[in-house]
Amino acid sequence: MNSESLSNIGLLKEIAELLNNETELDSMLSGALKKLIRGSSFTTGWIFFIEKEGSHELVSYENLPGSLSDRQCEPMKKGGCWCVNRFRKGKLTKASNIIECQRIEQAIEENREDTDDITHHATVPLQSGDESFGLLNVAAPNKTHFTTDELALLESVAFQIGSAIKRILLTKKEQEVALIGERNRLARDLHDSVNQLLFSLTLTARGGAEMTGDEEVKDTFKTIQGMAQEALSEMRALIWQLRPHGLENGVVEAAKGYAEMLGLTLETKVEGVISLSSKIEEVLWRVSQEALNNCKKHSGEKHILYTLKSELQSIDLKIEDRGYGFHYDGKQSLPSVGIQSMKERVKNIGGTLTIDSQLGRGTVISVRLPY
Repeated sequence: MNSESLSNIGLLKEIAELLNNETELDSMLSGALKKLIRGSSFTTGWIFFIEKEGSHELVSYENLPGSLSDRQCEPMKKGGCWCVNRFRKGKLTKASNIIECQRIEQAIEENREDTDDITHHATVPLQSGDESFGLLNVAAPNKTHFTTDELALLESVAFQIGSAIKRILLTKKEQEVALIGERNRLARDLHDSVNQLLFSLTLTARGGAEMTGDEEVKDTFKTIQGMAQEALSEMRALIWQLRPHGLENGVVEAAKGYAEMLGLTLETKVEGVISLSSKIEEVLWRVSQEALNNCKKHSGEKHILYTLKSELQSIDLKIEDRGYGFHYDGKQSLPSVGIQSMKERVKNIGGTLTIDSQLGRGTVISVRLPY
């Protein structure tokens, strides 16, 4: 066994150890790519995730030349190329050699940053069983041909990464299922204990007010009844948030049901054919909850406009009331924890949230999520 083979075995062992210890997708991909580039003859590498509908996302890269990292890696995020197109068509099943990089060719034509003498790259799909996740690409200066050993190393690393991606995705799915189960259990417990106690307190206070002739005592019972009724409404809203009825029929139906429970009327409008992933639906649902809660507490308006629209590459949600409104300056600190929470949820999946509100003219919350 030659020294190069021994070196490759050692590198594969290092990468395997890293992959086994990682639980987060981003750090796993970044760490594996770093070790591959630093431990081999390749000098740069990048990983694309490719969705079933064909769109690709640059999820990790290492030591990209300036021509490809220009403008926050914009040349890598837009447009098509040979390897991505072949992957979409199901014709890229193993490590492939001598692929001219259309992205670098375009950078040269446009006289952008330095290419580090890279013109070609090798590519290999990231797979686990029958599932394909994307591509691992590597390159080196002045290299137009990759040896059999280099391609074998690339395939071995891609196999390891593909298996790790599958493991992490399955683990996250299990965590999501466990979280839903815990939410359902907590919702049941709250409904069977605290909710019932509050309901009993409401009835008791009402009975006490009817039984006494003392006006002060009667007023006290009515105050208790009002507070208990308000707490009961808050508890029902909390239970709904933990276990939303109607979400199985889509976020719009869930929002309508939640609005009805709050005593609001939701005028809904859906534009385009909308099929949402669970991740997008969860964000839209939580944003809808918080926005409707704010409408109930602060707007003074019961009629809410709710529009969900499918664009070519985005899902747009607009929640509008014509209530009191408030003075909102996006440059200043956010006026409530709820708005901060909405912004963070949307930002975490690459979306944007804007608020347009004026005193006496109502509030419009607009969300745009990548689709």
